[in-house]
Amino acid sequence: MAAVESSIVQETAASEELLQLVSFKLGNEEFAVDILRVQEINRMIEVTRVPNAPSHVDGVINLRGKVIPVVDLRTRLGMPRKDQDKNSRIVVVELHGIVVGFVVDSVQEVLRIPKSVTEPPPAMASGVEAEYITAVGKLEDRLLILLDLERVLGVGELGGAV
Repeated sequence: MAAVESSIVQETAASEELLQLVSFKLGNEEFAVDILRVQEINRMIEVTRVPNAPSHVDGVINLRGKVIPVVDLRTRLGMPRKDQDKNSRIVVVELHGIVVGFVVDSVQEVLRIPKSVTEPPPAMASGVEAEYITAVGKLEDRLLILLDLERVLGVGELGGAV
């Protein structure tokens, strides 16, 4: 009997959808994005400023011969700017064929969590505009804010970036 119950539990766990995420910190908050969107994570490199760029766009970088825009995610989410340090990273993502980098305070880990531990964001979500949040993950000892990269980075409807 115990073997039958065990196999049912294993089948349920195996059939449940898992989210694979890259988590990172901005201040005291922990955020995450779908790992399939992330091309790479780089240490900070020199960013070339672009005249008349929006305030949340730090500039552009040359990544193996390709020029990509770099967004300060703190500024984009309405948080105060922070000086970059040895933990700062540029997370490079591709959205609808457009490659964009965004600066985070630090990258934490790669996670696999069951979709069942997430829920829609509350109406007023921790200072970050709720329109940018797809869900909140409830982990044992912390909350994880899942970001909608298309909305955050302004990619999608217009076919343009940032």
